[in-house]
Amino acid sequence: MSEGLTAAMFSGQASNGLVLVVDDEPDVRKVVRMTLEKVGYQVIEAEDGETAIQEIQKGENPLILDVMITDIRMPKINGVEAISYFQKEYPSVPLIVLTGFPDLDMATSLIQRGIVDYLVKPVEADKLRAAVAKAIEKREIHKL
Repeated sequence: MSEGLTAAMFSGQASNGLVLVVDDEPDVRKVVRMTLEKVGYQVIEAEDGETAIQEIQKGENPLILDVMITDIRMPKINGVEAISYFQKEYPSVPLIVLTGFPDLDMATSLIQRGIVDYLVKPVEADKLRAAVAKAIEKREIHKL
């Protein structure tokens, strides 16, 4: 478990939700994490789909994610493969794509497959926070 997640879990602070950020660019992960942590989200990071799957399955119980944000172009397990896996294994977790290579056909296809939002890097902080809030709201409705 990452230090940030452990600290957040035991600090006694309420959280707006747990977000997994999957991107092969450390700077992108850092900016997304800082942007979301400022408004109360707990954030864990993974550099590719394979690491994301490992992060969730660490320990005895899988982590309960509220939102997953993923890049598309990554080594090992890419974003499209990760999305397919997470939609199958964790169908209630809303997914957001954050990509540096926008592709209208792919965006349309992914939205038809149920992703909540398709954002293009560099994304504005307000737009990112709004997308995550919308995804969590969708998850809450899905739970009802």
